[in-house]
Amino acid sequence: MSDAVSLARSIVTMQTASTQQALSVEMIKQNAQADQGLVAMLQQSVEQIQATLPAGQGAWST
Repeated sequence: MSDAVSLARSIVTMQTASTQQALSVEMIKQNAQADQGLVAMLQQSVEQIQATLPAGQGAWST
């Protein structure tokens, strides 16, 4: 009986770890999507600001 309890605990522990990893991966994906959205908003803002500047102003120098 002790072996069965030990096995059951082990399975529950593995399932818990697996669930935590899945949640972590999902959070990372959501953070990446949010970051991409922020980058898009910043790019749009830069383009709008550059459009209001006189010719030759606001261009990135490389």
